[in-house]
Amino acid sequence: MINIENISQITRFRPDKESHIILNKEICRTCNKRYCVQVCPAQCYTFNESANRLDVAYENCLECGTCHVICERKAIRWSYPRGGYGVIYRLT
Repeated sequence: MINIENISQITRFRPDKESHIILNKEICRTCNKRYCVQVCPAQCYTFNESANRLDVAYENCLECGTCHVICERKAIRWSYPRGGYGVIYRLT
């Protein structure tokens, strides 16, 4: 059985230079729930309190789309990375 703690051992990443996750930072700045920070299994989202800014490390994205679904303010525009980029799972 695969669990989330071991996912880094069976994956590799080929990050694009352009993010496949686009944030509406003004909406994110006013959000007090920040579900994206709580639910992202790859912990791609962090809220920088001193800068009052949501940051995203798209390079670590597992491409589950949970952030896009959970954002009730529709501030996250998520899509799969361009062909040949993103996460590559090794399940064997």
